[in-house]
Amino acid sequence: MYYPLRSLREGHWFKLICGASFQHLPAIRNLVLTYTLAGADCIDVAADPAVISAAKIGLQAAFDVAETLPQLLRQTLTPPWLMVSFNDGEDPHFRKAEFNAAVCPADCARPCERICPAQAIVFDTQVANRSFSGVIRDRCYGCGRCLPVCPIQHISTSSHVSTPDAIAPLVLQAGVDAIEIHTQVGRVEDFRRLWLAIAPWISNLKLVAISCPDGEGLIEYLRTLYDLISPLACPLIWQTDGRPMSGDIGAGTTRAAVKLGQKVLAAKLPGYVQLAGGTNQHTVTKLRSLGLLNCDRFSERLTQSSCIAGIAYGSFARTLLLPILNQLEMLETDNTTSGNPQPQAQSASKACSTSVLGSRPAQSANLEDSPELLSRALDLASSLVSQLKLPNLVPNG
Repeated sequence: MYYPLRSLREGHWFKLICGASFQHLPAIRNLVLTYTLAGADCIDVAADPAVISAAKIGLQAAFDVAETLPQLLRQTLTPPWLMVSFNDGEDPHFRKAEFNAAVCPADCARPCERICPAQAIVFDTQVANRSFSGVIRDRCYGCGRCLPVCPIQHISTSSHVSTPDAIAPLVLQAGVDAIEIHTQVGRVEDFRRLWLAIAPWISNLKLVAISCPDGEGLIEYLRTLYDLISPLACPLIWQTDGRPMSGDIGAGTTRAAVKLGQKVLAAKLPGYVQLAGGTNQHTVTKLRSLGLLNCDRFSERLTQSSCIAGIAYGSFARTLLLPILNQLEMLETDNTTSGNPQPQAQSASKACSTSVLGSRPAQSANLEDSPELLSRALDLASSLVSQLKLPNLVPNG
């Protein structure tokens, strides 16, 4: 039995959402590395070959680091499933902010720069050895918080929609484990077209997830989608997208995620229910107070349950590690601009040969090359993952 599937069945499934439009490869690599070591069951990334490759490098780095850990910890580390996200139409997860900084007033207070959680909006900053002002596209994940704060309403967005021709190569050649389809109420025909392109390759997957925000007629819409995709040879997750990309805003955002999860649970749809959209450090506490977490054991087959099977963390999980990733990037910049030649990056096992708590200076933008930063990042990631995991969980033999 796959260990991630066991987590799903037993109600302590943890998914890291790197972002369907987030393409900052160094950050993705190091996020995957850290949350894999912390015990994530699934990692969701953009359907971009370069992003998938960066995620796989992060996965391998995690297992290289694990070779330096005590045997018990090494034995409990299992590879999370790698998931890619697709959309059947316009969706905030699949967009980028954009604007021409030359049009911005000289006396603008630049609220867009301050509010951007991904630090994707910059002014007069060195990017790729040149001064740049505007949106760093690889960092932007489409949260939209910059749109209403612009004093001259100058910021817009550009979106992309998954095309069937791009799906088969990603699923078959990139070797992903799972897919997630983002949809919205009323898009049956759009969903059908996308599903028909995916269907021939479903047998290669371990999991299918459908993500949908609330809306009038939601349950009827989800039932229609289930009829469309049935029979399904792999497990199915209903991802309830309560308040998209908002988990790092404040404690209250988790209410929308929990409320929508309760609504879909009450419908008793076949499959598992997993929260997203507004999830943060308060989500597990809220679910437990309502008796909605770890209250039942799932059988070998998909069953209806009164409990949430898992939680996906996106903006909150990424923001949690952002100060450390920034510090790592600054160390790399300092090394580069000092005029000192960069030593060849050492292997993860050598970088952490004494322990994850060692004290080697950073030599590259790889997190494992700075054991002190890796240790801090792992502590933070583990503090989030451990909330969801059963304290008496025994790993599969």
